[in-house]
Amino acid sequence: MKRRELLKSAAAFGCMAAIPFSTVGDFALGSGPASVPGDENKGTNTASSLKPPASGTIPVAFLLSKGAVVIDFTGPWEVFHEVMVPGRMEHPFQVYTVAETSAPVRASGGLNIVPDYTFATAPAPKVIVIPAQNDPTQATLAWLRKSAKTADVTMSVCTGAFVLAQTGLLSGKSATTHHSAYRELAAAFPDITVKRGARFVDQGNIASAGGLSSGIDLALHVVERYFGREVAQSVAYNMEYQGQGWLNPDSNELYAKVRISTDEHPICQVCDMDVDKSTSLKSLYKGKTYYFCSGDHKKQFDAAPEKYLSAA
Repeated sequence: MKRRELLKSAAAFGCMAAIPFSTVGDFALGSGPASVPGDENKGTNTASSLKPPASGTIPVAFLLSKGAVVIDFTGPWEVFHEVMVPGRMEHPFQVYTVAETSAPVRASGGLNIVPDYTFATAPAPKVIVIPAQNDPTQATLAWLRKSAKTADVTMSVCTGAFVLAQTGLLSGKSATTHHSAYRELAAAFPDITVKRGARFVDQGNIASAGGLSSGIDLALHVVERYFGREVAQSVAYNMEYQGQGWLNPDSNELYAKVRISTDEHPICQVCDMDVDKSTSLKSLYKGKTYYFCSGDHKKQFDAAPEKYLSAA
């Protein structure tokens, strides 16, 4: 019998409940108060506890379209699916995929996924997860704006922040994204404060995670907001997830420093990626040579150089 099936049985959960969750927390991550990480940093993390329903489940919608990055949504999917709460026999989160149509979605690496729902048929979500994916359609943006009005949390992962930003829901807020996209996000959306070095930024009903695996940490953080730290620690323990980024939203400090392009170590002026100056594309602006990893990034820079030079 699979472990999840085992957890569904009353006897199994009764045995599990006999072991204090705090014991799991001590073993896995070290015990601590059931507080929300980031409370001490109100400038970019303004989250408070979320109230789960007295009965029933919390619907979690995973928005998919072509190119959706697998770890961006499967990491948080596993987190929400793993949650078990003392005194509740069923999983408290209902996870499902949603897309504009019911046609299979080809995600990163060629993985084909048949969406559970379309925008027209999906249950109203209380949590929305937006992974990195192709540019959104107007129908996608409309569904996000409408659904976010009644959701507890709408969260992006990696460059899913660009999709969220296009809804206008990030306007005037702080956010993060993959470290290679900090400058591009700041240039494209100057009304968003892009936070470098953040594992995640939680602004209450709107949140964003850094690249790829950062989505797991933000999902654990959301679980903590609903059910407390010991439940989130138990999820991390059961997943054998030893990362502690969910306990410290500023733990991506490795990526906090702005990289500077030099003749010895040139980087793309749009995405900060290392480039080979002997083969990379170049632009001359105000007497200085700038390098690019792709034609698209050169085109973006050439159209508005000052946006990329001034963006953090």
